[in-house]
Amino acid sequence: MGNYALRRILNAVPILLGITMISFLIIHMAPGSPLSHLLDDPSITAADRENMMQAYGLDQPLYIQYWQWLSGMVRGDFGTSFIKHEPVIEIILSRLPYTLLLTLSAFLVAIVIAVPLGVLCAVKAHSRLDQIVSAITFVGTSTPVFWFGLLLIMFFSVKLGWLPSGGLMTINAPFSLSDRILHLIMPVCALASHEIAYWLRYVRSSMLEVINQDYVRTARAKGLLNGRVLMLHGLRNALIPLATLLGLSLPTFFAGALITESIFSIPGMGRLFIEAAFQRDYPVIFGITTIGAFLHVFGNLLADLLYAVLDPRVSFSQKGV
Repeated sequence: MGNYALRRILNAVPILLGITMISFLIIHMAPGSPLSHLLDDPSITAADRENMMQAYGLDQPLYIQYWQWLSGMVRGDFGTSFIKHEPVIEIILSRLPYTLLLTLSAFLVAIVIAVPLGVLCAVKAHSRLDQIVSAITFVGTSTPVFWFGLLLIMFFSVKLGWLPSGGLMTINAPFSLSDRILHLIMPVCALASHEIAYWLRYVRSSMLEVINQDYVRTARAKGLLNGRVLMLHGLRNALIPLATLLGLSLPTFFAGALITESIFSIPGMGRLFIEAAFQRDYPVIFGITTIGAFLHVFGNLLADLLYAVLDPRVSFSQKGV
């Protein structure tokens, strides 16, 4: 498995290069520039603008700019922010804990809710509970995260006043775990809602297929308890298709944080990306985009490795794998 993981990582290098190259071209093709805000300032002369273009390296051809950024990124240097004038890696690391707190909380909530409820719906297939949950999951997969987040704010914050509408803590108040949890409830629910509905449907469908297999009926015929049969013989095999979704959901949660953090005013990487996009802060945009690309590659690799853990029949020792 170690050799397989190493080969996959090496194969991912050209993919990451392609993603960064395309992102670099698209961002530079967008209208405007980091110096657009200076065009309307009468105190800035043309010579000053030229000097600033040279200082930022924007007067160089695109391929030179890309090579300079790529060579620095390989060394762990993502450049300096055009707006904040601070190293990009330091800016990202200062925002990363907030994004990790949000995404990991949403990931755990989605797992805890989707897997048991999906198994329960499969066991009680076509019951009233199954029909109600199926209707809710249909709504969940069809509802955009930003709209659901706004509904949560309108209902629980504006009308009922039960939960804070944004941020991660009460301003000018000492740290409190209960206060942090209250601030996280709505953004976590908004971010996890789509994945809960999506995973639940997969778990239910996979579990329905597994519990009708011959080996499950044989285990029941031997007198094993139904719960033991479901957990040892059913759930492990039913979770194999879900392994792909879990791995691929890492970049999905990261992308969802872009919207969720903006709606709930969470100072994480998602909000940082939105701010950098409006300000044309190219180094920050490139840094966050690169991290997203790494998460996508890592998610695919994680999904493949989970297959080997859940299904002993999977082998990575074959040629060409």
